[in-house]
Amino acid sequence: MVEDVVAEIVATVLEVPAEPGLSVAVGDTIVLLDSMKMEIPVLAEYAGVLAEVKVAPGDQVQAGDVLATYRD
Repeated sequence: MVEDVVAEIVATVLEVPAEPGLSVAVGDTIVLLDSMKMEIPVLAEYAGVLAEVKVAPGDQVQAGDVLATYRD
């Protein structure tokens, strides 16, 4: 199964601690966003391996934008 990780809000990407090929567990931080001076971690909802990370620090994202893709 392939899953997209999407932004739920308009934000700026602060950090991307995850990288392609990394195994993630449920609850691991994939991307850290900043919106209205609040840091918002985007967490893995499923365990799997990241196939692709589509954002970098400083990127602006909109609600619904794909941040990363992972597979189980």
